[in-house]
Amino acid sequence: MEHVFVETKILADEAGAISGLAWKFGAPDRVGDMIEPGAFKGLKLPLPMLFGHNMNDPVGVWERAEETADGFHVTGRLLVDDLPRAREVRALVKAGGLGGLSIGFVTRKAAARPGGGRSIKALDLYEVSLVTLPMHPGARITGAKSAAAAFALVETLRRASAVIRGA
Repeated sequence: MEHVFVETKILADEAGAISGLAWKFGAPDRVGDMIEPGAFKGLKLPLPMLFGHNMNDPVGVWERAEETADGFHVTGRLLVDDLPRAREVRALVKAGGLGGLSIGFVTRKAAARPGGGRSIKALDLYEVSLVTLPMHPGARITGAKSAAAAFALVETLRRASAVIRGA
């Protein structure tokens, strides 16, 4: 199984609801692979939500998935009422220490890209993991209310710091 690490935006609320952009279309990952729109066709749900691609560390389920113009989006839930590990992962997401998504798949159809990497036209998706450092720079958790506020605060502080240094 190939693991493609995709930087995503993840948001998780108190009940464990979570959503994110698991793959951003139109941009290659860190090894030059690009997944084409339509490659996720035929996806079977629910999908396992793993921590760090560890098949022995499931923390939830992805219940919805869709391709849009910008990429492949997933929505699911951390099983915070049933799994202590899911509560730990939710805490990491909310604190901003865990913000990436990464997909685990097997390629069914691909072609080499000039300059390296592949253009993937069809794949079998087996899992989407919550990770610290995703392979794709556009894959981030987007749907945890507390995490969204934390990411916004970090960005505001970054801008303020740049202004202060420039002054």
